[in-house]
Amino acid sequence: MKATQTKFLNFLEGNKQLIIPIYQRPYSWTITQCQQLWNDILRAAKDNEISGHFIGSLVYMVDTVYLTAVIPKLLVIDGQQRLTTLSLLLSVLSKAIRASNEEIDISSEALEDFYLFNRHAKGSERYKLLLNKKDRETLIRLLEDTEIPNDKSQQLVDNYRYFESQIPKLDIDLNSLYRGICKLMIVEISLERDRDDPQLIFESLNSTGLELSEADKIRNYVLMGLQPEEQNEIYNLYWHPMEKNFDKTGYSQLFDRFIRDYLTIKSRSGTIPNIREVYNSFKIYVQGKKDTLIKEILADVYLYSKYFVKLAFAEETDQEIKQLITDINTLKVDVAYPFLIEVYDDYNQNKIARKEFISILRLVESYVFRRTICGIPTNYMNKNFATLSREVDRENYLESLQIALSSKKSYKRFPDDEEFRRELLVKDIYNFRGRNYLLRKLENYERKELVNVEEYSIEHIMPQNPNLCLEWQADLGEQWKEIRAKYLHTIGNLTLTGYNPELSDRPFIEKRDKKDGGFADSPLRLNRGLQHLKQWNETEINKRAELLADIAVKVWSSPCM
Repeated sequence: MKATQTKFLNFLEGNKQLIIPIYQRPYSWTITQCQQLWNDILRAAKDNEISGHFIGSLVYMVDTVYLTAVIPKLLVIDGQQRLTTLSLLLSVLSKAIRASNEEIDISSEALEDFYLFNRHAKGSERYKLLLNKKDRETLIRLLEDTEIPNDKSQQLVDNYRYFESQIPKLDIDLNSLYRGICKLMIVEISLERDRDDPQLIFESLNSTGLELSEADKIRNYVLMGLQPEEQNEIYNLYWHPMEKNFDKTGYSQLFDRFIRDYLTIKSRSGTIPNIREVYNSFKIYVQGKKDTLIKEILADVYLYSKYFVKLAFAEETDQEIKQLITDINTLKVDVAYPFLIEVYDDYNQNKIARKEFISILRLVESYVFRRTICGIPTNYMNKNFATLSREVDRENYLESLQIALSSKKSYKRFPDDEEFRRELLVKDIYNFRGRNYLLRKLENYERKELVNVEEYSIEHIMPQNPNLCLEWQADLGEQWKEIRAKYLHTIGNLTLTGYNPELSDRPFIEKRDKKDGGFADSPLRLNRGLQHLKQWNETEINKRAELLADIAVKVWSSPCM
């Protein structure tokens, strides 16, 4: 390793090409980082006492593959963000110089030849900086001042436009701006593949840019130490497809969650890594598999990632399975993913049949929902699911899982029908976050023509208005205030309607018989039985609650032993 302090522009001079390897994350600096760099340059430009401004290190490796090339090629290990941002600024400055009548220390042509292009080189070697596949074409079009592609890298375009917008606002001349850029200093660190460990050096650097996510660190760790041919093979076979699968929303956060779940599965003791430390946990895992090729490890990671994505995004072609996964996700129990991923793998390998897989998904859904209704603390749910597959007999899959869940005690228990019914009858369902899910499942039980609950409003049969009209007071009796307080938000008093404003606080008979939207005219199953009642009181609320509880114990059934 050789480290040399030098001016940034001096480093760029001469024929060379800085290549961003495939394992590096895409360009990610925002306007905020550009503003900081811009302000640092202006401060250096205006202050004659400042002879240099340090902007960090630039680490690269000269790979043996490129030693015979006409244009020396340097693989950038650290410094991509600053390199790219300053290339954008130099391109904007070049165009501003070309359009200006000011006397400048350097011409537009010389600036581009020295710092942006390799003079006389052809093809891609013409560019001093070659970004990865996602960003490459956008940067080239910006430098060449040609039409931006439709699938552009928006961050590059936004930052380029930012620098363009700042030039007209300058309170110094362009020559002073150029001299400010000339003061930028870096530590140039060159590595030798056979002697230096780029990963260790990379980890020890204090970057002034955006902090790397755990996903970024893992990608670098997996690919950085490999030869370029193997990097490309593993990246194209496994890593890039994984990135595409996760690239729907919150890639880094979701990928970190997946790696945590993957390591949980691979830990036979069910140890769950800290979500903020999954990179270190992954390193320890890989280092413990010395006899396994990194390609084999990545193939396994990729396989499990496909199950995770199917769960996280309900990407399943089988509509019944897809709906069950959607329901489980509605309950927000991603702590069950380590277990469900293993079940998915067994299903994918035909170790369990489709019918059995569906039964397992329903069992997990019931286990989670019953516990939620019964108010059992969720503290130990993650540990419970992390080790659950160890209790399953693969030769007797479903029955062994039913035994495992039904035998759990205390805070791990699977609430039985009696406990579930008791708690469901008295729970404040209206203010329960799973309210719509609960009503949807009850309404659509054994129904082929499914009702979209989201198109309806929650209706309190006995109104929410504390000042009930005389008709309501008469129906409920002398204890109407106590009855209202006790039952208002419970399952027995809640239903669905598309006519909530029209029904409002009307007396029960009017709600029942209203021509458009009355309970008697409703197509919803939740409103069945209301059309025959003459009044709505404590007795009827309890009767209806019991009927709905009868359905609930079937929808969220207990382990069938």
